[in-house]
Amino acid sequence: MTDYYEILGVSKDASKDEIKSAFRRKARTLHPDVNKAPDAEEKFKELGKAYETLSDDNKRATYDRYGEDGLKNAGFDTGGPFAGGFGDLNDIFNSFFGGMGGFGFGGGRPDPNAPMEGDDLRLDIEIDFEQAVFGCEKEITFDHLEVCTECGGTGAQKGTKPVICPTCHGTGQVQQVMRTPLGAISQIVTCPDCHGAGKKITNPCKACGGHGKVEKEKKIKIKIPAGVDNMSKIRVSREGDAGTNGGPAGDLYVVLHVKASDYFKRDGNDVYTRLDITPAQAVLGDKVVIKTLDGEKEIAVQAGVQSGNTIKVKGAGVPYVAKPSQRGDHIIVVSVVTPTKLSDEERNLYKKLYEIQHGVKSHHFSVMDKVKGVFHA
Repeated sequence: MTDYYEILGVSKDASKDEIKSAFRRKARTLHPDVNKAPDAEEKFKELGKAYETLSDDNKRATYDRYGEDGLKNAGFDTGGPFAGGFGDLNDIFNSFFGGMGGFGFGGGRPDPNAPMEGDDLRLDIEIDFEQAVFGCEKEITFDHLEVCTECGGTGAQKGTKPVICPTCHGTGQVQQVMRTPLGAISQIVTCPDCHGAGKKITNPCKACGGHGKVEKEKKIKIKIPAGVDNMSKIRVSREGDAGTNGGPAGDLYVVLHVKASDYFKRDGNDVYTRLDITPAQAVLGDKVVIKTLDGEKEIAVQAGVQSGNTIKVKGAGVPYVAKPSQRGDHIIVVSVVTPTKLSDEERNLYKKLYEIQHGVKSHHFSVMDKVKGVFHA
């Protein structure tokens, strides 16, 4: 029976750190790109299977008790992380070899002359609250890289063209062998001669300096849909930096910063406003005119309304971006404001109301009347 502890070279009471350290140490010497022995690939797969099992608490407990057959019976995958072609455990190899690609495994080398998409760009703009609610068309100005018209993007002076790099023969990568205490380790690194381009320009284009792209300012008009919110992003396709080797341009992402409104407070697709009313309006009810997103509108205040009560105007909020025909609500928060300055007539009416409601003459009013008389004397 296969002994996973023996494969890793650890004892059965080894800690997780010891198991991980042992795996890393052996992976250096057993990887097929380093070890050219005929059975290196098979041993490397066994090493991966052993590590995958013993580094997992559940799998390790099952293996310790029932062995490899117990793992199969318990439903665990016993194929190992490399059963399908060395496709996993990149987190471990990255720390040592710069990823599986550094050994040539896990996929072919990228072609430096293949078309590559350009970089995406970000542009932050500020819009008014009403523009965010109802949408608008806005002209924006930004800088991006465009294909050089002088050289057509090759980077070479007119009448010339780039040549294949003699160091890497157009691959953009070279093999580097390092001598370590653990032996020789082969790595694939970026070509130092062409810096990964796979080609060299002997006569650079004067317009772009051999880059094949030039930075230019551009103005375009974009449509901002109704209902966008602060930090919403609008993607403008193919307005980013130009691609390489004939690849498409990247995209431009416009990030919206919405100015706050002095009157409306937004929460999702609902808007909130405050309505100040007098105690008389609160007691008797009233009809008042308020400002809405669509202009002035008359609403009814029910008799007996309390501070903090709300009045909802359905469908008068912010449109939904995905469905502009639907809108949130306008929610009015009522605030009953106590007057601080009263005319003599208003004071007398409040005194009379107090006496009716409480059945006695207010001592407070009597004292205040005396005080008031002193000041008037």
